[in-house]
Amino acid sequence: MASDSLPALTPDPTLLDDVARLRAGDPQDMLGAVASAGAQIRDGLAMVGDLDLGPRPRALVVAGMGGSAASGDVLVAAAGSACPIPLVVHRGPGLPAWVGPEDLVVGLSCSGTTEETLAAVAAAVERKTRLVTIGAPDSPLEIAGAGAPHLAVDAGGRQPRASLWSLATPLLLVGEAVGVTPGARADLAAAATVLDAVAAVNGPAIETSSNRAKELALHLAGGLPVLWGPPGVGATVANRFACQIAENAKQPSMPGVLSEAHHNQIVSFDGPTARADGLRLVVLADDDEPPASVARVEQSQIAAAEAGVPAVLLRGSGPDPVSRLAGLIALVDFASVYLALLGGVDPTPVAAIESLKARLAEADS
Repeated sequence: MASDSLPALTPDPTLLDDVARLRAGDPQDMLGAVASAGAQIRDGLAMVGDLDLGPRPRALVVAGMGGSAASGDVLVAAAGSACPIPLVVHRGPGLPAWVGPEDLVVGLSCSGTTEETLAAVAAAVERKTRLVTIGAPDSPLEIAGAGAPHLAVDAGGRQPRASLWSLATPLLLVGEAVGVTPGARADLAAAATVLDAVAAVNGPAIETSSNRAKELALHLAGGLPVLWGPPGVGATVANRFACQIAENAKQPSMPGVLSEAHHNQIVSFDGPTARADGLRLVVLADDDEPPASVARVEQSQIAAAEAGVPAVLLRGSGPDPVSRLAGLIALVDFASVYLALLGGVDPTPVAAIESLKARLAEADS
């Protein structure tokens, strides 16, 4: 529901520099939740001590849904193409048929009550796979793990999508323990500092002229976001941005991976939506991209310019992939909230999700 203090139809750029109006449109303080990302990492590092999870598994499967599953994407991006084992983020009930005792399953649920994740953990127990659960303490998820190691998470009442680093921190430490993300603890500590810095320069009190997140929201306002990034950091942030735009701003977008998007989505630049100035391109990239990816990023900008599609390039910066990923995620998370407020939308409620879950529960009863 749109706030009476915010414009419901035509975005008003001056709104972004009116802190009182921003606060009025964000009554549950999603902006504050986004700004807590650095603290989430520090809390997670303090809560998780040394982990002894045995030798490296054949494969690592992260089972989760929605905002919780996004932490699995962070793990995959942090491990990178040099990862010595397959990493799979499984979004759905049960487990793939190939998963067995030689594999490690990590079940994640911020609430500890997600139906699909509980089904995946139950399947892991049945197949006698190695298992770790991450989520709320004393929840159905911990019980379903049947004595498997459980890493408790304190989400502080935040929505799962605003608790990414509460889940990603213990997951990356699990990865470190089994040789998938070596040095994760140090990288996470560095990422916490990056997240604090991003929050400091993109908060509601920082004027648009000095606030990249607000500028990004204005770039997207009134159009269809097209979000592209090369495999790894860029594509992970592009998908994260699409999910955040959907849940926070209640708007659609079109995420894609480079160079796959150049084989299909780029043709939308030739269509009526682009000609009507309806597309808004954001290219997300790591500072440390291979030459082929650098070329694809450059060609994306050239193609957009030729088609008259407004485009923005955002590059992650930091000492390691986790820091670069964290900085970009923080930026797009802030931007998605500002985009919601520009449209007169309260970013926190997710009525459509809650309604769907209620209907499914009723059908199952």
